[in-house]
Amino acid sequence: MIRIALVEDHAIVRNGLRQLFGDEPDFTVTAEAANGCQALDIVRKGDIDVMVMDIFMPEQNGIDALVLLKAHAPDLPILILSGLSEKHYAIPLLQQGASGYLNKECEPQEIVQAIRTLHHGRKYITAGVAERLAEGVRGRDKPLHARLSERELQVFLRLAKGETIGHMAVSMSLSVKTVSTYRTRVLEKMQLESNSDLTYYALKNGLIQ
Repeated sequence: MIRIALVEDHAIVRNGLRQLFGDEPDFTVTAEAANGCQALDIVRKGDIDVMVMDIFMPEQNGIDALVLLKAHAPDLPILILSGLSEKHYAIPLLQQGASGYLNKECEPQEIVQAIRTLHHGRKYITAGVAERLAEGVRGRDKPLHARLSERELQVFLRLAKGETIGHMAVSMSLSVKTVSTYRTRVLEKMQLESNSDLTYYALKNGLIQ
């Protein structure tokens, strides 16, 4: 049996996934969580083979949680299942340790296929992501946000959604000065001047809803 942990803040989505996996004879959902903190508790307890996790959740989102999860369980396959386009998120999250990335609009059986792929020790790369990886190898121009490091990307997305530096400092376990430094780097790399510019860029490029 493939033991699966579901990390998703919407109960109706978790219920749908549980029903989907219940139709597979080799799948069993052994744990569920509504945020990144709870996901970390699941990992500490063990007894799972694959984790399916959303990105944006309360208390601790999937982007921040991914780093901590991979630090505690580097060999645990994590499939990111998000409502946001893979165009902007898939490659950075794969580089950060995710084993696969799917948009929630994908066919249900693709999720099943991805989980089996991850359980066999391979990454699940869609055709779209493979093409973008190839484009990177060919050296084509990258969008401005692709210049950001993993931590800078986290800060950028939080700022774009209107989160204050003080709140970020607490939730990310960083000093206000450090977060402010990240903000400065983000603005410089993206050639922007204000938080409003960051929000406009993120909305225009489909990075936030």
